[in-house]
Amino acid sequence: MLWVVVNVFVLVLCFSLFRWQRKAIGVLKLLKRGERKVRVEMESTLKEINGGSVLDLDDKSGVGGGVEDVYGEDRASENQPITPWTVTVASGYSLLRDPHHNKGLAFTEKERDAHYLTGLLPPVVLSQELQEKKLMQNLRQYTVPLQRYMAMMDLQERNEKLFYKLLIDHVEELLPYVYTPTVGEACQKYGSIFSRPQGLYISLKEKGRVLEVLKNWPEKSIQVIVVTDGERILGLGDQGCQGMGIPVGKLSLYTALGGVRPSACLPITIDVGTNNKKLLEDEFYIGLRQNRATGQEYAELLEEFMSAVKQNYGEKILIQFEDFANHNAFDLLAKYRTTHLVFNDDIQGTASVVLAGIVAALRELGGTLADHTFLFLGAGEAGTGIAELIALEISKKTSIPVEDTRKKIWLVDSKGLIVSSRKESLQHFKKPWAHEHEPVKELLDAVKVIKPTVLIGTSGVGKTFTKEVVEAMASINEKPLILSLSNPTSQSECTAEEAYTWTEGRAIFASGSPFDPFEYNGKVYVPGQANNAYIFPGLGLGLIMSGTVRVHDDMLLEASEALAAQVSEENYAKGLIYPPFTNIRKISANIAARVAAKAYELGLASRLPRPKDLVKFAESCMYTPVYNSYR
Repeated sequence: MLWVVVNVFVLVLCFSLFRWQRKAIGVLKLLKRGERKVRVEMESTLKEINGGSVLDLDDKSGVGGGVEDVYGEDRASENQPITPWTVTVASGYSLLRDPHHNKGLAFTEKERDAHYLTGLLPPVVLSQELQEKKLMQNLRQYTVPLQRYMAMMDLQERNEKLFYKLLIDHVEELLPYVYTPTVGEACQKYGSIFSRPQGLYISLKEKGRVLEVLKNWPEKSIQVIVVTDGERILGLGDQGCQGMGIPVGKLSLYTALGGVRPSACLPITIDVGTNNKKLLEDEFYIGLRQNRATGQEYAELLEEFMSAVKQNYGEKILIQFEDFANHNAFDLLAKYRTTHLVFNDDIQGTASVVLAGIVAALRELGGTLADHTFLFLGAGEAGTGIAELIALEISKKTSIPVEDTRKKIWLVDSKGLIVSSRKESLQHFKKPWAHEHEPVKELLDAVKVIKPTVLIGTSGVGKTFTKEVVEAMASINEKPLILSLSNPTSQSECTAEEAYTWTEGRAIFASGSPFDPFEYNGKVYVPGQANNAYIFPGLGLGLIMSGTVRVHDDMLLEASEALAAQVSEENYAKGLIYPPFTNIRKISANIAARVAAKAYELGLASRLPRPKDLVKFAESCMYTPVYNSYR
């Protein structure tokens, strides 16, 4: 009896295998045609037009020129929906439209034959290097910066690896077009130049289902999110939903400069409306047409977002807050820094890169950090963030309480010098900087009475370091350190030319946006750029590769010291206090290693065991945009 049962079972199994084999052969035959729609056994789900299957329709209209209208496309309309069923393979036409795998003319003849590309490309085969050379020639023909930005974004959408190869190999030339200052203009005109969505948009309309929206993003292994609500884009104010250009640009730099995989990066804009009247009246504006939500409605959406992100991506997802207005930026950082892996680039990233420049400049200025007096114009996110990190660094080096080290640092806001008599009317983040002093209204007067050795501009208002202010700094100091940090270039407190000319070539100068080298009395001065891109890619890589669960201030101090250590004698000779961007991947690896080391020291790293050589480990973790070979 048993052998009968066994034989029956074998016969049933063989019959089933035979049926599946026939189906598999049928599917493979369809796939061999390149990008073909697999229509096997789908008729029952496609009976949506006249009660029959679209596969059975006759082309009565003749719109297709005698070609059968297989999918009923000529009859489809918004009032007569069809189901968009398609199954495609990554070959043929679809492969050329996939930015992750597309190589353009670099596909070899063998690859073209194997992946059904023959005839879809011209016969020539170009190397990635030759493609890069051609694209750089094309980019240099554009005279308008926004055109270069749009060309680069278009390349990113077509050929991801070539985009990053181009950016890495020509970082100093292309960085101003991919990020500041050009990205500011791109945000202002985002509605007009918008072609394809590059990130995730979460608006008030999605309140209550943010997790569902996050799951719509195709990549699942996300490691870093850059998020903005668009309220304070650079020095340009409220750009609403069009602030998406900032997260997209930042994450491009995470990959190009820090080596974080593109597929692990997610740009997000939270759209709660805009108070920019010009945008609300713009017919091409892409966001919600309403004034900004505030208070409880705003807080609830952000709380839902932060919870959904952790639920969907886990405890170690890095969330970088970007270009939130002061009143929200400090509150969000304070609220979530103990429960999430969060980082605010405007507060912490700017602080870290500026501190690195000041530490590097000490070689020229002389003395220690504690020997200097600092005066800020601007007391918002950037100004108070930098001030606090300087105070922490002095405290770390001298063991003096941070409450006392703050007394070396003075801030000027729109109402004048921040002093104790104004304390009752000050926002909470300004109160630690309200020192005992009589009121001073103007910046020039503050320079004369405080006698700072370092003048730092974070006001977002251009031309505020006037000739009189700079000359006053030069009269007090042999080598005044002047940092004009506001972005974009139009908002810079002064230009490099002005700083060098008004100090007779004695100033040590750096800015937020780039300035060209300037010749004065036969000497060429190369202004440094205090660009956050020196810090956040390496910091992010260090957090990710060590599995860090929280950002600690000591990690920012380590990042600053690591960056300052990369400035060479050759850089100093040119007047630079930052290393050139040509070495940025090496710089990022060193920063990542120092950040990871501090995370392990503080017990905040979850990747165990700790790698022996953290610099080499950081380099091994970096994404390299070289074309793959396809079977």
